[in-house]
Amino acid sequence: MYLPKEKILIQKIQNKFINISSLIEDTNDRIIQDIVSGAESVYLLTSNQNAYGIGSNLSGQLGFDSKTLYKTDKPILMMKNISKIFSGNCSSNHVFLLNSNQELFVCGYNEYGQLGLGESNKIVINKLTQIQNIPKGKIIDIQSGGFHSIMLIEEEDGKRKLYSCGDNKYNGLGKTQNIRKFTEIKSSLFENDYDNILQVSCGNEHTLILTTKGKLIGFGRNSYYQLGTGDRKYQPIPIQIELPKLRFNEDISNYHISCGFYNSFFYYSPFLSNLEEDLIKLFRRNESCDISFKTENGEIIKAHKLILKYRLNENQNEIEKLKEIISNKSIKESNQIFEMIYSNRIINPILYFEIKEIINLNEKIEETMKRIYLNENVKDFIIERNEKQYKFPKLILIMRSELYRGMFLSVTEDKSNKVTDYSELSDKSFQIFEYWIYSNQIKEEIKITQEIINEIKIRIDYFQLNQTNPNLLDLLIQQFNYQNTNPKITKIIIKSKSKPKLKSKSKSKSKSKSKSNEKENCFIF
Repeated sequence: MYLPKEKILIQKIQNKFINISSLIEDTNDRIIQDIVSGAESVYLLTSNQNAYGIGSNLSGQLGFDSKTLYKTDKPILMMKNISKIFSGNCSSNHVFLLNSNQELFVCGYNEYGQLGLGESNKIVINKLTQIQNIPKGKIIDIQSGGFHSIMLIEEEDGKRKLYSCGDNKYNGLGKTQNIRKFTEIKSSLFENDYDNILQVSCGNEHTLILTTKGKLIGFGRNSYYQLGTGDRKYQPIPIQIELPKLRFNEDISNYHISCGFYNSFFYYSPFLSNLEEDLIKLFRRNESCDISFKTENGEIIKAHKLILKYRLNENQNEIEKLKEIISNKSIKESNQIFEMIYSNRIINPILYFEIKEIINLNEKIEETMKRIYLNENVKDFIIERNEKQYKFPKLILIMRSELYRGMFLSVTEDKSNKVTDYSELSDKSFQIFEYWIYSNQIKEEIKITQEIINEIKIRIDYFQLNQTNPNLLDLLIQQFNYQNTNPKITKIIIKSKSKPKLKSKSKSKSKSKSKSNEKENCFIF
């Protein structure tokens, strides 16, 4: 499309950040929920589920006729009732809008059929148009290159599939002509029962895929080594790309792929695990603390001796050094220091260099907790079940209270530091929960069975524990598949939502008392 040069030039160049949300005309619609960038446009999704566009509209990518609107420096409303916006990583001039009814709308540049509209040969679609007959299932993601688009669909059984359209050189279908509607990419690399597609990313003319088993797959243009294969060979269909081997129990969700215009990144970005989050919450709650520190202004910060002992290499001298450091810091800096100690994350690099000699940030929190788990001398809380005794540090159970309630549906407190468990939980499942409380990992020596997975899933659903990071059920299924030569489980679905049954006590008197005084007899932190 030709436009006079003076119309293409941007009239005003911004040399500093501006508040784009303040430019939205509707003052009640200025809370931005998501921002997505195209090649020459930016898309905003507000908390009211309205989609706005700003920037170039030369290819109709804002959903308006480019003859009347070729660019805008203020956000313009594109469509209401939108739940998700999909566009390219600064490489595409087209955009997909998904509404709450899973209806998909698209506009923009379409010379190669990258909009997936079927037989439409229009080069520019300057009006938001609904895509008919999209693949069945839930749309997880849509990634766009300059000349192709990739759609990730999750079916009812949890299996994910890839569909693509656009330029035949880059869409991964290995065809000799452009594909103008979304067509499934079939490959043995991601079609087995025990692997699934986790992430997809598109560059201008190439695509990368990451699976749940840590497999990296790619296809498309490779002129600039962007596929990472070590050569420049163009790949018309998916191929596996060699990566450093990942550890079995590593949380694959912490790995990410990102494609630039002609480059690619594969990187590790560890988010806070639930274990680290629980430790930070324990510190912030200022509960069960047994050691105090004084800041430069005389303010008192409290912490936990057990955590500090193991995070500071079990050395009392290191605690004294920490007290000296805190005595010269503000309350804000002191809190940051303790959160770094409790979470193993570098929150403030400057403060980190002051404490790095007394704390081992190279040791994962999970490893620290395992050392606590193996030390019988710090276990001051007893749980009796099936004529066996299990010991825990009470502080850890306070910190992991949600998981603790998942272990025991019904417990009665005999003394301040002793409870009796009456729940119907097998010993192996109990041991899995016990180990998970400390380590966020699965005890590898336990043979995982279908019955164990079902039993634990009931408790995860009932106590809403499915948001753990890493996900307990996912790791159980992963280890089950690892232990079996012919794995078949990809997702466990249990229709029953009833509360798991509990063992009743032998004496009817105690049973009735338990019913009438449930809150007092339930041990809840």
